[in-house]
Amino acid sequence: MSDNHNLFQAFFRQFLENRQPENHSPADRNRTAIRTLAGTGPSYRYRDLYEESGRWANFLTAEGLKPGDRVSVQIDKCSQGITLYLGCLRAGLVYHPLNTAYQYGELEYFIDNAQPTAVVYSAPYANNLHRLAESRGINCRLLLGPEHSVDLHSYEPAFKTVPTDAGDIAALLYSSGTTGRPKGIMLSHANLAANARALVAAWAFSDTDILLHALPMFHVHGLFVALGCALMSGAQLVYLPKFDVDQVLKELPAATVMMGVPTYYTRLLAEPRLSRALCRNMRLFVSGSAPLLAETFKAFEARTGHTILERYGMTETNMNTSNPLHGKRKPGSVGLPLPGVEVRIAGPDRQPLAAGEVGDLQVRGPNVFKGYWQMPEKTREDFTADGFFNTGDIGVIDTDGYISIVGRSKDMIISGGLNVYPKEVETVLDSLAAIRESAVIGVPHADFGEAVVAVVVPQAAGAVDEQAVLAAIKGQLANFKQPKRVITVTELPRNTMGKIQKNQLRENYRALF
Repeated sequence: MSDNHNLFQAFFRQFLENRQPENHSPADRNRTAIRTLAGTGPSYRYRDLYEESGRWANFLTAEGLKPGDRVSVQIDKCSQGITLYLGCLRAGLVYHPLNTAYQYGELEYFIDNAQPTAVVYSAPYANNLHRLAESRGINCRLLLGPEHSVDLHSYEPAFKTVPTDAGDIAALLYSSGTTGRPKGIMLSHANLAANARALVAAWAFSDTDILLHALPMFHVHGLFVALGCALMSGAQLVYLPKFDVDQVLKELPAATVMMGVPTYYTRLLAEPRLSRALCRNMRLFVSGSAPLLAETFKAFEARTGHTILERYGMTETNMNTSNPLHGKRKPGSVGLPLPGVEVRIAGPDRQPLAAGEVGDLQVRGPNVFKGYWQMPEKTREDFTADGFFNTGDIGVIDTDGYISIVGRSKDMIISGGLNVYPKEVETVLDSLAAIRESAVIGVPHADFGEAVVAVVVPQAAGAVDEQAVLAAIKGQLANFKQPKRVITVTELPRNTMGKIQKNQLRENYRALF
């Protein structure tokens, strides 16, 4: 065993080496690590993060938790949640964050599958998780909030971080479950540390950065990407409870970096107060978790003078690719592979394809997860013999090496025996003046097997003229790719990270023909 692989050690290596404060954070223990808004929880210096995480580790081990035990957490976003997460890392425990939208039936599956030894919850979720934990004999149950159900300050801040191997699990997250039951994704200390290091280097993070954090903390983007970059570089987090346009605009002038989902940027663009002057100290806007429309990319650049940096990742791999910090950022592309990450496009036979050919996107590298929780057969199925992970995304690599995501393999439509990639059709639809955004799906059809259907949100109130849309795209797409129907909706269904829920659309319109 070696303590060099613990993720907490990676975050706080300077701190642990006891360097002098003049060598900067995190050795400078009194520098601000997390700044919160009034009334939303305590702000923390790096010293406080270290000590509070030690108290958590001492509490959890005193409760009988051992390295490898799971801690299931359904909490509102708060700064205490960060110290809980760090405390789990220090104690060698597996952090299992739960989406705050999950209801009793969903939670029942996750608790039974993860089999945690402890559950932590905020007041709004206490009834469900307390009841589940009690019925399953989970004795360590903790309410987190203004009134903790435990006095953390009765525990010592000093704690010797548990040695861990590189492959030991640091976090257990679950897939969205759009097809079948959600799968537990085992992310190791080495996976998360390697990815944080790669992103800090790729995006030039330093201890002078101030990261505006408005993302949820039960997802890779907020928990591992944003938090990981800040802690690995000794930067400061401005920690917002949620994305709020007014609060983001208020905090932008003092920030240097913001990470968000495309919805954040479209909402900012809808606010006249967004300007170049407001973004004068910003050096980087990052977008991910869902595709960024080229229209949004261009509109944001025109308004602020900043080109949004789009990157690509997933729960199983953290981040795989990024448009460059210095160099061309291509709208509609997720950029180039991060250092240490290999990306290839493969055909149905899993053999690599040439540039410009569309196929299955596969990745290999230290960022890729170690496997699915208690599902060794599914793990073997999703990895190639030479160690590449089949992401389930359909992609293409251009002659410059830039990668574009065409869609998910499960979203691909087979109409009349021919493959239709939704993104190609959506790009054409989104270019029309009458359409704000679109989602293209396949639904059952007696003749074609699947029919192409476009679900669109109009730019203005009222329904889009279906026949006018079909006429406008007729010369731009092959006949088999053209939608059989165009359906107008006021908004597209999305999950908490802004991804369009095409499975829900397919269910809504499955009897259309």
